Amino acid sequence: MSFPTALLKDPASPSYLRAVRASAWYDLLVTAGFATPWTYALIHGLISSVGEAWGVGGFPPIDPVQTLYANLMGSVVVVWALLRIVRPLPLHGLFDGVARALFATWQAYALGHGATGVLWIFLVVEVTFGLVQLAPWLRTRVRLADPAGDARHPA
Repeated sequence: MSFPTALLKDPASPSYLRAVRASAWYDLLVTAGFATPWTYALIHGLISSVGEAWGVGGFPPIDPVQTLYANLMGSVVVVWALLRIVRPLPLHGLFDGVARALFATWQAYALGHGATGVLWIFLVVEVTFGLVQLAPWLRTRVRLADPAGDARHPA
């Protein structure tokens, strides 16, 4: 059985819990800089510079409200990431997958309304980790709804 197949079979499997923990490490590394006004100013400048260098646009000028929301997001995601690193549980993967679907939706919305193209990188990661963490739950739900594997007879 290959790694991706094993990963997508069972939310209680060790490989699934490793995926939950890996997504948490990604979140910690990427969002820690958003958690304080001082680090956010640095991250804001870095992402804007990258976007401008790549020709996909930078962030709008920094302001106190934008900083507040970035800090709130960064703080909550850092705490959530630490929980999943210290104690990864299948349910944490489910909730993280749902959160990633929401984040991806709002990132796509922002991209559709002219946000910097740098968001594409984050969107791809959100969708990937979201699918990895939600797929086993969807497979489990299908098995529970149809234990015989026969979808021809609706409940």
